[in-house]
Amino acid sequence: MLKTILVAAAAAVSAGLLFVNLYNSLVDAPNWGADIPNSISAARAYFSVTNPGTFFRLFSPINQVLALVAVIVSWKNFRYLAIAVLATALLADIMTFAYFYPRNAVMFVAPIDEGAIRAAWSQWSTMNWLRSLLCLVNTVLAFILLVSTVKKVTS
Repeated sequence: MLKTILVAAAAAVSAGLLFVNLYNSLVDAPNWGADIPNSISAARAYFSVTNPGTFFRLFSPINQVLALVAVIVSWKNFRYLAIAVLATALLADIMTFAYFYPRNAVMFVAPIDEGAIRAAWSQWSTMNWLRSLLCLVNTVLAFILLVSTVKKVTS
């Protein structure tokens, strides 16, 4: 029972990350780019206390820890599937650090340079769909692992 709960927690957190990432693409990013530099100034003012990164810096590591726990509890029967869940979670974070953080810095921290912000926003907006796809793969794999675990426990 505990194994199922842990795998379910991994699936739930990965789904949450997917939907917050989609929200960023569908709601936040279009607003950021609506009237650069004014829209970026408004976003900077709005994010002066906290920003989406606050959410991701908390829940991405939780997702990775739960994925690692899923590997441990699934080792006997579903190790390769669980490793794929962990790998996609890690890849999404590697992509975040390597690709998105530098663009976030241009858009939300560096002095306003309209050309640089337009380029960073365009690149961010396009690539976030790829990151969302990676999050979707992570979520689907986590739910397949959950269903497999439940089937194994109930059989």
